[in-house]
Parts: sequence; C-alpha cells; structure tokens
Amino acid sequence: MPEKKPPDSQSFLDVVNKPFIVSNEDIVRSLSSVLNLDNIEEIRRKLRPIISTIYGSRNNSNQGPYNSPLERVLQVNVSDLEQVVNSFTAERAKHYVKRILKGITEQKTSKINDINLNRWKDYDYIITDSLWTFDKRERGEGHNAKYWGNFIPQIPHQLLLRFTKKGDWVLDPFMGSGTTLVECKRLGRNSVGIDLEEKAVELARENLKKTEDVYGSEIEAIISDNLEVNYQRLLEELGIKSFQFIILHPPYWDIIKFSENSKNFSNFPSMELFLDGLSRLAKLIRPVLEDRRYLALVIGDKYSDGNWIPLGFYSMQRFLEAGFGLKSIIVKNYDTTRGKKNSSELWRYRALVGGFYVFKHEYIFLFQK
Repeated sequence: MPEKKPPDSQSFLDVVNKPFIVSNEDIVRSLSSVLNLDNIEEIRRKLRPIISTIYGSRNNSNQGPYNSPLERVLQVNVSDLEQVVNSFTAERAKHYVKRILKGITEQKTSKINDINLNRWKDYDYIITDSLWTFDKRERGEGHNAKYWGNFIPQIPHQLLLRFTKKGDWVLDPFMGSGTTLVECKRLGRNSVGIDLEEKAVELARENLKKTEDVYGSEIEAIISDNLEVNYQRLLEELGIKSFQFIILHPPYWDIIKFSENSKNFSNFPSMELFLDGLSRLAKLIRPVLEDRRYLALVIGDKYSDGNWIPLGFYSMQRFLEAGFGLKSIIVKNYDTTRGKKNSSELWRYRALVGGFYVFKHEYIFLFQK
C-alpha cells in the first residue's frame, strides 16, 4: 500500500477542506493568530481552509477589483493570502500577514481620491499607465453616441476615480451631451456642465434623467458661453468654495462644426483665435479650482494643407502659460470615428498617397494647480 503524503506537503490548491463560513472577522482572527507561530508549515495549515473556501466560490468570471464572488464581501484579496503560504520562511510570511491586517483594519486615503492605499492591489481596474487603449466605448445607463465629437465614458470614469472623492465638485465647461456629468452622477460626484449649444444641453439633461441617482449627487447643466460665465458667482450660487476637478473636452478647432454660432470654439476663424479662447478660459477657471487639485484637457491634433498641426500641444502650452503645472500626458487610442467609420480603406489610400499617417489617438493633458 503506497504511503500517503503528509498533509503539510500538499499544495494548498489541492487541499479540500470541509465547508465553513468565512467572514472578515474569521480572517482577522486567523491572521492574528498566525503572528504567534514560528513554523512556516503551521502558518500554511492555518490559512489553507480560508484560501480553499475562496477558490471554491469562483463560479463567476473575474470582474472589478476582486478575484471571486466571496472576495467581494471579504476585505482581503486571495492573491495576498497566496503570497503568505508561498513564503519560504515564517518571518517573511508574518511580514505579509501584517500587511494584510493593515489593509483590512486601516484606511489610508489621500486628499484627492477614495483609493485605500493599504489595499492598492484591489484597484487594478484603475489605469496608471500613460497609454490608454479601449476596444469600444462604454454604453448603457445615461450614455449614447448621438452627439458628434463626444468622448468615450471611460475617460471621465478613470479620471474621476483617480482625482476626485465622493461628494467633490467637478466642472466641465465643454459639457456637450453630458458624458462627464453622467459619470459624476454614477460615481457620487457633484458636477456643473456648461455648453453654448441648447441642443447639447437638452440631450445632456435627457441622458442624466436616464442615469440612476444612487448617491444623491447635485448636477447642473447650464446653457451659456463658457467665456462669459462669472465663475466666482457660480461658486456662490452653488454654496461651495471651489471645484475639486475640472475636465475640458473642447472642439478640436474646426474639425467638426457643432453649429453656426460664431461663439462656438469650432467656428473661431483662425487657430490663433481658438488658442486665445483657451487661454482666456484657462485664466477664468484657474481661480475656482482648489489648490493642488487637478485639471484634465482632452484634445487631439489635426491636418491642414497636408501638414500635421499639433493642436494638442499648442493647447497644452496655453494652460502652462496660464499657471498650471503639467503632471502627465496620456495618449488615448481611437480606432473608429463617425467620420471615418465607413471609409477606412479610403483613408488608408489617402495616407499612402499623401505620405501621412491616419490619426488613431488623442491626448489627455493632466495639470495641477
């Protein structure tokens, strides 16, 4: 009769334990008791039942920051527990245990967001790289692609998670169809959107009505010229001292004409006047942004007379001149625009003939006051 392997020599993934209930209290209690052990095998034996139970709950695909349905309830990530049992020494295992306990029992957030830095591994859905690639735009509640030139919801979603907290106030002076406002409502941020075009504001208000109000956010969609708004008076009317985040997605000058209104940035007669308008706006909104908080400018480049016009970087320079500090430049892809959707082969031919490359990206310039 072959000799059985001792239980402690088995991989923790192969251990099948009798079912039992796991709670955060169970985990804290088990982890705390581990700190009194000096044998790595004893530590592994103590934690295997919890790990096996969490693995056994994996009946859904991974979504969000957690690895299994059970982990959505527990305040612990199974990969951290794996790191403990895979340690070679008890000393190293207890080091990881202390880190896990800290993540469960202590909250460490910054002034600008709600991310618990003691549990930073849980936030793998928040992008920290400077290259953003999305296969398609998010749709669903409150979002649609009816309005020309609106950006994908993933842009404000990511920026709001990184640079705002629940209850913060967000300003969007180029509101369009309200993509930023919808994301603010979904994430529990208060927001004010401004747009010159009545049609756009009406669409934004329709989109906001379709968005569930979970957090009781205050949302305002205003019809106005963003260069004529008294922003200090706006703060007084809202009863707040400042905005905590500002996001701007202006027209890329004359690429898309949004109306015949001469005050619309897309109708400014020259690029210099367009950039002057951005300079004026930057100087108007800078005083109402809270100190050390962030502003994002989303804009791309254009072609004119066969030459690449670096509109994005010209615009970036105007915000630097207005006193903002540049923190990051993010390059975001876009594979299909409404204008090029049915003419990709034609654009490829034009690129080959004209000696240029077809635009597949835009910029997100991140500034700090």
